Order: sequence, then C-alpha cells, then structure tokens
Amino acid sequence: MAAHKRVPGRRRRVLRTAACAFAALVVLGAGAALYGYFRLNGNLRSVDIDARLGDARPPAATDGSFNILVLGSDSRSGDNGSMAGGNTGDTARSDTAMVVHVNQDHSGAQIVSIPRDTLVARPDCTDASGRTVPGAKRAMYNSAFESGGAVCAVKTTEQLTGLRMDHYLQIDFAGFARVVDAIGGATVTTTVAIHDKDSGLDLPPGEHHLDGQQALAFVRTRHGVGDGSDLGRIELQKQMVKSLLRQVGGSGMLTDPVKLWSVGDTVTRSITTDSALGSVNSLVGLAQELKGIGPDRLSMVTLPVETAPGDPNRVVPQQPQAGQVWTALKADQPFPPAVVSAQPENPAQAAPTAAPSTAARGAGKATGTATPKATPKAGAAH
Repeated sequence: MAAHKRVPGRRRRVLRTAACAFAALVVLGAGAALYGYFRLNGNLRSVDIDARLGDARPPAATDGSFNILVLGSDSRSGDNGSMAGGNTGDTARSDTAMVVHVNQDHSGAQIVSIPRDTLVARPDCTDASGRTVPGAKRAMYNSAFESGGAVCAVKTTEQLTGLRMDHYLQIDFAGFARVVDAIGGATVTTTVAIHDKDSGLDLPPGEHHLDGQQALAFVRTRHGVGDGSDLGRIELQKQMVKSLLRQVGGSGMLTDPVKLWSVGDTVTRSITTDSALGSVNSLVGLAQELKGIGPDRLSMVTLPVETAPGDPNRVVPQQPQAGQVWTALKADQPFPPAVVSAQPENPAQAAPTAAPSTAARGAGKATGTATPKATPKAGAAH
C-alpha cells in the first residue's frame, strides 16, 4: 500500500519538474528573442530624410510602387581603410548609386545605375551638422553625398529623376564584404581574365565563387577589365546583384534560424537607412514585400549618358533616352526597348578572342554612350 502511494508522488514531482522546465524554456526563449530584437535594432543607423527635406519633393506614388536609393559609400573610415584599394582621404563619396523601382504589385523591380561621374545640377543642401552646402550647376553626381551626406544625395537624385525616393539604403566596403560572407559568397562568370593590382582582383576566365573580399574587388575593379571606365564597372555590379539574389534564394537561409540570425546581425551592422526603415520590424516588412523578386524578375539598365561637352572625362545624361527611363519608372512601365537594346556589354563576358579595348569599343558603339577614362580626382577613389 505504501509502495502504491509513492507512484503518484513521483509522478507529481516529474510533472512539476517538467512544467518548471517548460516555463524556464519559455522565459529563456522570450528573453533570447527580446535580446535579439534589441540587439538588431541597436545595430541599425538611420537618417531622418523626410524631416530634413520637408514637402518640397516629388509626390509619392499612389499605385503601390515605390523607389529606393541604394548607395555604396567609398568611405575609408574604420574597417574600410585597407579595402578595395585607392584612397579618398577623410571624405566619402557615393561610389555606387542605384535607383531601385519596385512595381505596384511588388512582383518585380527595375534598377537604374547612375554613373558617379555624371554631371548634374546639385541643389543647395544642408549637411548633418546643419551647415548649408551651396548648389552647383555642373557637379559630379557623387559629390552630393560627399558634400551633404545622405540627405543631399537623395535631394540631388530626386531633382535628377523627378521621382520621390521613398527609402534610402547605404552600405560601405566592409559592410558589403561582411554581408557577402554571411550569405555564403557569390558566384560570377567571366570569359576574360581580370587582373587589377589596385583592387587586388586576379581571376582567370571561368566561373568563380567569391568570398566577401573578392566580391568587393569584383564590383570595384575598373582597370583590370574592359576599357577601364566606370560604365564597365557598373556592368560587373549588375552581375553581382543578380548573383547575390540567386545565392540568397538557394541558400536555405530563410528556413535556417541560425543562419538567418547571423545574416540579420551582419546586415543590420552594415547598413544605414532612412528613418522609416530604421527598425527590425520595418526591414522585415520590406523583405517580405520583396521576397518574390528573384534575378529573373529584375530589369537593370545604366542611365544613358554621353561625353560631357568640353570635358572628355565626364558624362551627362543622354537625351531623350535618359528622360524616357525616368518617365517609364514614374508610370510603372518597362524600360523602353531602344534603351535596353543599347545597353553596354559586360566587359567580363566579352568574346574570349577579343582584346579588352576592342570589346569596350564595340560596347561603346552599340550603346552610343561614352566610356570616359577617370580623371585623377575620380580615379583616386578607384
């Protein structure tokens, strides 16, 4: 009888222990989730662009489409100092600029790359310290970020395009390399050898799976492939964007909590956003809206440009083609076929038997765009 009474007692103790363990796991899980949320939020840096620009801007679209200005900064501060070659001193310019237009049902996107040496009318701006930065009638596009930071870059882009930049994303050298490593690298193909002592890139022809440092060198290289122009480098960047999308889609990251955490931690430490995207919830919401857009749902062009009058080392928007590109985005329509068919070739995918200079000249004839060599000022950033 005594033995019979001990069984329920043991059962009660086991149940009590299990309940306590479950409660502890719930508390620990909630604590870990809370810690993770605040850590990722704490990683983020943001700029309140809406407040600083006010209402003197192009209107936002009402059809569900939206635009994101994505900038790659060539800052050499912190971890960036020894990366990708070159030297910009104490300043930072927008080394890469892409206007990303997401269509109204968020099933596809169009990307326009703006060459950094494009001469534009830069408006008066106010920098982060409140100092007024005078405008200029003919300034290099990337000088807007250098002179007035993210807000001036957005203001200049909106004036150039006539489109509202609903969001802003910025990443620097070290951040880009970290993100590429976090998602497992990127695969690119080149039919010509690329040897660039400035960026450190050394690739024979073929398919290559690049780590973060190599991927950064790939999107930074100019002198190692084609005619050495920024337009050729933009084509390499387009290939990289599609490669990264393929990598994310095929890595299983979205179903692997450990990898998702690692990537999330890396991404939030590596980017600067507008204040509307300056939280984990907002970024996750944006990712959800864009998750169906793979490489096959992207249309990418370089802004049509031509040699600037009186300056063979600079370019200006080629009209009417450049205006047609912005009009298409404003109407949420595909790029004009004539613009798409006249795009430059990727110098890394030129005919293997053609010399780089020949391939570059052929691309220039096909596009009607200039392929200027960088001046010492532009080349300093490599």
